[in-house]
Amino acid sequence: MIPLSLADIAAVVDGQQSDIPDPDAQVTGPVVIDSREVADGSLFAAFAGERADGHDFARAAVEAGAVAVLATRPVGVPAVVVDDVTRALGALARYAVERLGTQVVALTGSAGKTSTKDLIAQLLERLGPTVWTPGSLNNEIGLPLTALRAEAGTRHLVLEMGARGIGHIRYLAELTPPRIGVVLNVGTAHIGEFGGREQIAVAKGELVEALPPAGEDGDESGGVAVLNADDPLVRAMSERTRARVLLFGEAAEAHVRAENVRLNEQGRPTFTLQTPTGCGDVTMRLYGEHHVSNALAAAAVAHELGMPAGDIATALSAAGSLSRWRMEVTERADGVTVVNDAYNANPESTRAALRALAAMGRGRRTWAVLGEMAELGDESLAEHDAVGRLAVRLNVSKLVAVGGQEAVWLDMGAKNEGSWGEESVHVSDAEAAVELLRSELRPGDVVLVKASRSVGLERVADALVEGGTNEGEVAARWV
Repeated sequence: MIPLSLADIAAVVDGQQSDIPDPDAQVTGPVVIDSREVADGSLFAAFAGERADGHDFARAAVEAGAVAVLATRPVGVPAVVVDDVTRALGALARYAVERLGTQVVALTGSAGKTSTKDLIAQLLERLGPTVWTPGSLNNEIGLPLTALRAEAGTRHLVLEMGARGIGHIRYLAELTPPRIGVVLNVGTAHIGEFGGREQIAVAKGELVEALPPAGEDGDESGGVAVLNADDPLVRAMSERTRARVLLFGEAAEAHVRAENVRLNEQGRPTFTLQTPTGCGDVTMRLYGEHHVSNALAAAAVAHELGMPAGDIATALSAAGSLSRWRMEVTERADGVTVVNDAYNANPESTRAALRALAAMGRGRRTWAVLGEMAELGDESLAEHDAVGRLAVRLNVSKLVAVGGQEAVWLDMGAKNEGSWGEESVHVSDAEAAVELLRSELRPGDVVLVKASRSVGLERVADALVEGGTNEGEVAARWV
């Protein structure tokens, strides 16, 4: 964070100073919401959560090195008191970003946000100091916390923006106004909350509406909307922005596109990257053809910021995942491959993961351990049934459906496809899935684990990696 005095912070967030002996004392460290993460010079933001109230940890935070606390009431230690800590964080983030003048790149979409954000960050780091959203901290708290990590030397700020309703992305874009906005896709994630794909498109398109107008040639302050040419709902957003439009995808009209796309024997995508300034061959370290679209979005941003095509191709070939539980592949010593994609799930990402499993498992026995895809509303039965059927069509060897009614629909979809019998099984919970797998896995098998975050199926992947087979403990290595 850029150094700011407590008096300055109070003025920016419209707060009152409480128990502050020296208003000129400066916050020079990070802004944190967990008192265990306090470092010297920090500002501790106290939130009242379901399990704990951050105000109760205010004194401990100051004793650990925090300069002051951002709070909604006096806490007996130096504090800036505000009506709403979330709004205050947002105001502080906007002020800091405006002071810095850094290039802000924001992205949204129904699927692939975190993977694409990780790719963009790794490409832009080659151009200069870059700060990016850790994991999926993409809401009204996580986004300001990320923005406040930027310092005087930060050249790029890469921000993932999530939404659970109309107006959410508009609010986030007001906090950290982007110059480059990326929309990846419009799918069915959270469709039950939004009420339909068209409403999701309205919400995601708020990002391109927030961009500044296109500048003259050579004007680096003009807005740029980076849109997926292969998604009609995203492509239509070109009519909703004043910014210059840069298309990515496999469509012939895309400015940044992929040609000769295929998966190698490990299930990793290879393709020829085409940009307006040149081309280059890419072989990714990530697994699954769905990462081609993510890579093209990242390439479009890097191209816009001046990276040559050959350097983009080299960087994409070297890039990995910076976030846990996204197609995280572990090979055990006995030859079993565990693919932990359990951070979250929606129909699009689950279908992509199943296709990646099929590619990775050529000539091997494959397992799909799947749980509920949450927040699908009236589409839930049909979508779970369709995923179960897809597992059959892709010749996945074994489907383990984990959990309640949604898992029953997965299982029945597979069985109703007509070619499976005992190859699909429904189990009640993660522990039952682990027990089944430990008893039946054989060396060389490939296991995909995927469900919405609320299901907690990462426990299955962790148990398989840490516990090995029933033949004893095995070592693992990350790939």
